[in-house]
Amino acid sequence: FSAILADIKTEALQLRHDAEDLKTFTHNSHLTWESHAQKVTEIKDHVNEAGKLLAKLDSARGSASLWQQEAFDHIVPMMKELASSVEATIEHFDQRPGLLRTGPYVEFADANYELASNSAEVISDYVEYGKSKAKSDELAAKLAVPEN
Repeated sequence: FSAILADIKTEALQLRHDAEDLKTFTHNSHLTWESHAQKVTEIKDHVNEAGKLLAKLDSARGSASLWQQEAFDHIVPMMKELASSVEATIEHFDQRPGLLRTGPYVEFADANYELASNSAEVISDYVEYGKSKAKSDELAAKLAVPEN
């Protein structure tokens, strides 16, 4: 479970980086629609890969600890919201490829960045919690500290 969660973290961090690039693209008049299309495709690919990894987590849920199940339950809605936002961005882009620095497209790019940033932070926190918990459990076993 923890290894898959770490893979999701990697996707989330790449997604945040690409979403930040796209947000920056909306302020650069020298970039072509092709640059935007490539970046939106990269973002979509990260969302799709994260979705596949979440499906793997879901199948491992039965053997997950309580905190891991809670992490999954927290992350899934965030990623669904991000996927929906990315989908709306793609639809807008497909319908209006000439309007890349105004209106809804800029708002979609901003929203994607915010959602990607929040998701990356939460997922990173869960990964770090898992590492800390594993280390704590290891030390407790080494020291023969009784459980609560």
